[in-house]
Amino acid sequence: MNFGRVSTAMVTPFDRKGNIDFTKTTQLIQYLIENGSDSLVVAGTTGESPTLTKEEKIALFRHVVKVVNGRVPVIAGTGSNNTHASIELTKKAVEAGVDAIMLVAPYYNKPSQEGLFQHFKAIAESTTLPVMLYNIPGRSSVNVSPDTIIRLSEIENIVAVKEASGDLDSMTEIISHTSDDFMLYSGDDGLTLPVLSIGGNGIVSVASHIIGNEMQEMVAAFTSGNHLKAAGMHQLLLPVMKGLFASPNPTPVKTALQMKGLDVGSVRLPLIPLTEVERAKLSQLLQVLS
Repeated sequence: MNFGRVSTAMVTPFDRKGNIDFTKTTQLIQYLIENGSDSLVVAGTTGESPTLTKEEKIALFRHVVKVVNGRVPVIAGTGSNNTHASIELTKKAVEAGVDAIMLVAPYYNKPSQEGLFQHFKAIAESTTLPVMLYNIPGRSSVNVSPDTIIRLSEIENIVAVKEASGDLDSMTEIISHTSDDFMLYSGDDGLTLPVLSIGGNGIVSVASHIIGNEMQEMVAAFTSGNHLKAAGMHQLLLPVMKGLFASPNPTPVKTALQMKGLDVGSVRLPLIPLTEVERAKLSQLLQVLS
């Protein structure tokens, strides 16, 4: 399974009543595929997974698979802090026809490293689909250690990790001690270029909703050996990447899409829309792209 260099963690479009808007979802998918997305992550954190019901997630998986129609890999976010529930949702995602699954580290219940290993192992063994692990200690309150990720990489269908710890030393250790076909993706847009420089494969991105083509250009410059150009693009794009996280994700990126003329609706509580001051700052940041 090749997830490409830039995988987009897709927002979930809502209508004015807060329901999933499947027409807007179709439009968003078309836009993302045409603007730099090599694969799509559906119902992840950026997709507001904490507020999506199981039924909504399944409906979303089915719809995205149908619209994508094999053009790019579809990665379903089926992880949670409930191992049994994650296995059941994974089975439904398989039935929906997704290409891979992403499993976030269990949040709130703070398992041990052995508990993390057994959790991921149980879910991976419930499916034949490729599995991408997702380490994000800032949200889950538990860090999946390099040793645990290295151990998990030995399970046949665990093929990648999205690393959002921000720890380049740990990422280097993972890359050094896993097989060449195990993929490490940055989970932080601003670390895309540094992660590539230590041997990572790419980025699972939020900013690619807005600067997908530019990120592809930066990655292409780096991989072709034009490191000066890649560094220059990193410097240009970094303020935009940071601005898209100035308020809780995905509120800024949904607002930025609206500013670009692609309405994906607002966010669900407990997230709230940007204030006018926040919107003005975001608009100013995006002007660098025009």
